[in-house]
Amino acid sequence: MKVLSANSNRNLAKEIAKLLDMGLTNANVRRFADKEIFVSIDENVRGQDIFVIQSTSFPANDHLMELLICIDALRRASAMRITAVLPYFGYARQDRKSEGRTPISAKLVANMITTAGADRVLTMDLHAGQIQGFFDIPTDNLFAGPVLREDIRKNYGTEKLMLISPDVGGVVRARGIAMRLGADIAIVDKRRPKHGESEVMNIIGDVEGRKCILIDDIVDSGGTLIGAADALLKQGAIEVSAYCSHGVLSNGAATRIAESKLKELVITNSIEQPQKVLDAKNIRQLSVGPLLAKAIRRISNEESVSALFD
Repeated sequence: MKVLSANSNRNLAKEIAKLLDMGLTNANVRRFADKEIFVSIDENVRGQDIFVIQSTSFPANDHLMELLICIDALRRASAMRITAVLPYFGYARQDRKSEGRTPISAKLVANMITTAGADRVLTMDLHAGQIQGFFDIPTDNLFAGPVLREDIRKNYGTEKLMLISPDVGGVVRARGIAMRLGADIAIVDKRRPKHGESEVMNIIGDVEGRKCILIDDIVDSGGTLIGAADALLKQGAIEVSAYCSHGVLSNGAATRIAESKLKELVITNSIEQPQKVLDAKNIRQLSVGPLLAKAIRRISNEESVSALFD
């Protein structure tokens, strides 16, 4: 077994390799003067079980091309099996036709990864479960829930705790964590007047006197969480925090969250963050390295991955 990393999340890749008691595979992922991507694998991988770790986060197109070219290079170097490990799967929010004459880009990306030569995919907290079915190769979708749940238990306890789904679509995710914590849930009823904007309409559930924790898979602009926090506090919540699997945090989101009424935002390291995010006073990061390392070990040993969550 070997672990290879492109450029999107090398710190996480190094952590995973260390947990697996190995170093990263020697590879050179660089750009020519015209920004074309070039990859060379600088050690023998013939007959090896290779795991390519690459989040397709910002800049999404560059990181996606790095992943595809790495897979192609490994296939041509006669690797026995190539697993694309995507801690964050970009384009996941384009999982259906939202209106006429629009693409289903998540399916296109799945086709590209398969065509490049990947034999299987390992990812985490897909935005929509049906994306797993977009792949025609084995695909494992891990859940960051256990990592988030234990941090909630450690830092917030369970007394007066209420988990909040920021929309109807996230109820299953919030309920899954709430059941294991013995907590109640509430739902934020919101609408999107236009793409990239959300407006809180109502809070479904009694949050007065409760410690509220918003649970979501992706935080992008932060507008949904900030608006939900304001609405929950108006309804009598004692405090509001948020736990999200993937911190996209685009266009000054870290600054907006730092200036908001959120007690804290907790994200995982599925996306490598710039220093300004790491320095934000109310943003904290949890590692999913141990979870991914366990899954990689199980895949290599032909053991059950779902057993991690039983």
